[in-house]
Amino acid sequence: MPTVNDVVVEIKRRLAVGPLSNDDVGMKLLLVEDNRELSSWLTRLLDQSGYAVEQAFTGDQADTLLRTQSYDAILLDLTLPVLSGQTLLRRLRAQDNSVPVLIISAQDSLQDIVEHLNLGADDYLAKPFDIQELEARLRCLLRRASGKANPVFTCCELSFDSNTKIFRSHGRELSLTPREHAVLEALIRRSGKTVSKKELANNLVTLNDMVSPKALEVYIVRLRKKLEDSGAQIITLRGLGYMLSHVAEQV
Repeated sequence: MPTVNDVVVEIKRRLAVGPLSNDDVGMKLLLVEDNRELSSWLTRLLDQSGYAVEQAFTGDQADTLLRTQSYDAILLDLTLPVLSGQTLLRRLRAQDNSVPVLIISAQDSLQDIVEHLNLGADDYLAKPFDIQELEARLRCLLRRASGKANPVFTCCELSFDSNTKIFRSHGRELSLTPREHAVLEALIRRSGKTVSKKELANNLVTLNDMVSPKALEVYIVRLRKKLEDSGAQIITLRGLGYMLSHVAEQV
């Protein structure tokens, strides 16, 4: 029977192959796993695939992050120090937080699986797991959550098709650098909501770029110029981050 060490060996092999095609580049994940070696290698694999990954090694660390950050999906172990994964899942759903949760746990009995799906988990993968299955389940989870039947995000005359990854203003395709694209995608996916500088920086880290606050400001300035005739604007909320909204809106 394969072990967690076998999973790490398989991750190393996959890293050597290189990234697979991924439609979910820039999606922000929270990996909650107390096995630091496994967490480290999983993070490297997911980073290579274009995800923005934050790690938590205990339940209380994850709980703190979830109070201040938003994520597109959570990969959650159950046997965690301080605060169990089950307790964390209960808290999330009690707070009406509908973020997709994929449980990754050595607790693999049918009773465990059914119990946690009933508690609000979206999927369940038993350890040790196959890397290809993990990647496929994660893509499926994100696809369901993003609603591929209606994949277009809009703000005034600005639109973003999450299938083609194309931005348009008044129907014309916008010319953006990869880093401008990553920042604007994070903003339009949460249009009308505050996106912290840390969240935006995390989206750029997946592009192998160590992002300074000054560099982020440069990307924002460039984007504002490119959005001038779109009716959408990027508002600075000092001490909080940025928000994409209609020009007429006041914050």
